[in-house]
Amino acid sequence: MKSSQTSSAPPGTSVQIHDVLMARIHNGEVDPQTRLVDTAIATEFGVSRMPARDALMRLAHEGYLEQTTKGFVLPRIDHREILEIFDLRRLLEPRAAALAAQSLSEDAVCHLETALQNARRAMTARDREMLFRSCEIFRNGWINAVPNVSLRKAVQRYMTQVQAVRMMTFADPANHPVIVDGNKGLLESFRRRDAVAAADRILRFVFDGESAYLAAHEAAEMNDESETRAASGARKDITLTGPR
Repeated sequence: MKSSQTSSAPPGTSVQIHDVLMARIHNGEVDPQTRLVDTAIATEFGVSRMPARDALMRLAHEGYLEQTTKGFVLPRIDHREILEIFDLRRLLEPRAAALAAQSLSEDAVCHLETALQNARRAMTARDREMLFRSCEIFRNGWINAVPNVSLRKAVQRYMTQVQAVRMMTFADPANHPVIVDGNKGLLESFRRRDAVAAADRILRFVFDGESAYLAAHEAAEMNDESETRAASGARKDITLTGPR
């Protein structure tokens, strides 16, 4: 759980812990299986349990985490919620990308280029983990350049949905070129400072993402049904062949 992310708040305060943990969530360093426990966080930051718990509770209140009996986890999100957030993304992200196109610094554009190059190499090497990480860096790079702070935070708030969709769609190599090409088109619009093209590109990218997600969801449901039928058949065989 170590991270290079830092905060301007005094070390060891609940604000500083909150900012570091939130950065980890945005950077994809916290996955759905991760459990954040206040005692472990307190040990890592060298503080008492209270500042760590305050930070976790604040993240839960803001919607970034969900409290369970065994710690804090990323919010559970179901199929209906994922589809609803796709609607939200189609409303927010075109405007966010348009603003980013006009405000990205040259250094930020270079950072996006590096992330895209790494994604291409990862796709060629069939390194899914590196591809996932490179695409995460690319997305965070342009979102962090959105000058409208409220809009930027709104887009960041549904990071859980983005992560859930990526974890499902990255399993199919056929989706990898779609993802990389989508980022390539977005980067080209950023280079030209073309707000209209950036908005159009991200809108199509969200539609492509939804299509890939729906296909992955359907495949997962069919697989679950097949496993259920197989298990049911196995139980019947045991009953038929068992002692009489």
